[in-house]
Amino acid sequence: MAVYTEVAAETLRAFLGTYNIGTLEAFEGIAEGIENSNFLLKTSDSKYILTLFERRVQPKDLPWFLGLMKHLSQKGLNCPQPVEDQKGQALRELAGRPAAITTFLSGRAIEEIDEASCAAIGEALAQFHVLGADYKIERKNALSIEGWRPLFESCHGAGDDLSSGLTQEISKALLRLEKNWPQTDDLPRGQIHADLFPDNAFFQGKTVSGIIDFYFACTDFFAYDIAICLNAWCFKEDKTFLPTFAKAMIDGYEKVRPLERAEKEALPLLCQGAAIRFFLTRLYDWVNTPEGALVTKKDPLVYLTRLRYFSEVDHV
Repeated sequence: MAVYTEVAAETLRAFLGTYNIGTLEAFEGIAEGIENSNFLLKTSDSKYILTLFERRVQPKDLPWFLGLMKHLSQKGLNCPQPVEDQKGQALRELAGRPAAITTFLSGRAIEEIDEASCAAIGEALAQFHVLGADYKIERKNALSIEGWRPLFESCHGAGDDLSSGLTQEISKALLRLEKNWPQTDDLPRGQIHADLFPDNAFFQGKTVSGIIDFYFACTDFFAYDIAICLNAWCFKEDKTFLPTFAKAMIDGYEKVRPLERAEKEALPLLCQGAAIRFFLTRLYDWVNTPEGALVTKKDPLVYLTRLRYFSEVDHV
């Protein structure tokens, strides 16, 4: 989450007047994240999240995202529910951007990751995969193997400004991944979250109370979604891999959906892919985030460390 586009209070009040969610009492921008402009709304009825879609989100994909959220919510996954206006529309336009309001989830991002929280997020991820199985419309993962090289080239060698020789190192890693990446039918696949970082999971105590930010969700390998979580949750101080955390996560996942042998064998490669995906999007944002945007830029080199780690192991 972030804020790139500002919204005037009077404009927002008029916009909310087309919904049945009460009158505006307060709103504030949310700085976390880097993709869209987000605001916490407090109305006379309740709290809501307003999202203005920017940057990598394609407007044509928005009905798919909102439909998946509605589907999973109705199936019992605790996630934001799109709010429809008085005409039954969930997708609108505000301040020149596609916009949607969703329900507000209780809970907060966990303050200190441990084995218990990794087990809980593994279980929640598996529930996401199982409950999404009958959401049949597919959405291609634009930030998978075919998208990494164009993204890398769009950074025009900016990695060398962060660390000498980085462009060559990433180029070699891309060649290795392009040669060995699984084919579509090699591994089980379906709807995945593709961005389940600690700030996209809410906890109450040790229990996952909700999953948010579905705007990278797509149709891809389930094990790739696990690989993203292993990168995001299982490193101490961004540097040291914690095998006990990884085991807890995978054990939690398998309580709901057992992994196939091929999925387990593919995890080191998929983890390399997840690391390079987040390295490249962070590098792109590091170079291209406009000055003055209410957004916290994230260090790409964190994921270089993870890429190097997973490139040297044969199991997770």
